[in-house]
Amino acid sequence: MYVWRRFDWILFLLMFALVAIGLLMINSAYQAPAGDGALDWTENLVLRQVLFFGIGLVSYLVLAAVDYRVLIVHARWVFAAALAMLVITLIIASPIFGTSAWLEVGVFGIQPSELSKVLVIVVLARILGESQRRLETPLPLVQAIAALAVPGVLVYQQSDLGMVMLLAIAWVGMVFVAGVRWRHLVGLGALAASAVPVVWFRLEDYMRGRVMEFVNPNQDPLGSSYNINQALISIGSGGWWGKGYMQGSQSQLRFLRVRHTDFIFSVLCEEFGFVGALVLILLFALLFLRMIRIAERAPDGPGRLIVYGVTILLVSQTLINIGVNVNLLPVTGLALPMVSYGGSSLVTSMIALGLVQSVAMRISQDDNALL
Repeated sequence: MYVWRRFDWILFLLMFALVAIGLLMINSAYQAPAGDGALDWTENLVLRQVLFFGIGLVSYLVLAAVDYRVLIVHARWVFAAALAMLVITLIIASPIFGTSAWLEVGVFGIQPSELSKVLVIVVLARILGESQRRLETPLPLVQAIAALAVPGVLVYQQSDLGMVMLLAIAWVGMVFVAGVRWRHLVGLGALAASAVPVVWFRLEDYMRGRVMEFVNPNQDPLGSSYNINQALISIGSGGWWGKGYMQGSQSQLRFLRVRHTDFIFSVLCEEFGFVGALVLILLFALLFLRMIRIAERAPDGPGRLIVYGVTILLVSQTLINIGVNVNLLPVTGLALPMVSYGGSSLVTSMIALGLVQSVAMRISQDDNALL
């Protein structure tokens, strides 16, 4: 019980605040208020998200209680579990919204690739978190490449390019933080640059189409570019203070599609304006800064890399989602962590933060006082 005295309440409350904002915006975006007797509970997205939050909260507390070093020691089994989930998904999943990344369990859909990205972070922390002397050799980098490439290929086969991008960004960030030698990274960078043309022509047609829509958003304003234009209208019409909760015309009249998932940030901007968007971004920034402070005081290399890996993952996903909403990035299909509707995304984000909490609770008492 002593370890619970070091529970990081700031980390937990910031996470809780983001989830609460997400529930409010899902309620507005999908017009399915909790307690609406006209809807079966399985159709009420707010209640479903509350259920997912409960699952995520239990997972968060369990992972906080378990010493993260247990996962590091058993990293091989963690990696095997990630691959098994991805292979099973590839074999039996049915296509949904153009991807084959979902498993149907009763009335719910589960996306195993969401959890796999957290498991890959644990494996990379084991590979890269050992002594600096070992990083002088190319072996850790080769092992890290394999730890990314195998699940990355399986996720790409599910037509989920956005998830592959997240895995790659987290990998690059963790390799950099770990201190892998520059001479190894330069050679790898040159190899990656030479492969770009090959990768481009190997992409699915719809993936290349999303990039081309970003380059020329007016090529099909009533078709492929329709939703991003509606998102920009939503954001721009919010002004400083917004139109008010559940008063946004683009969301309430359903001009904006997938408003409760990929484009929930646009709904928030329309209803709460620039100030509301700034508050949300500030909460994310405080969460990420808290995680960086925990990483800098982690008791060992693997713990430090786990926290940095989760931080890089969530920062990247947040920036990509917001970037898509404001048309600074091509559409990727990535949710806004803890805010967008989606059980797999919410539970996975809370599992990842549970790992961060596990590290925070095992910082020595002297260092913990500095938090």
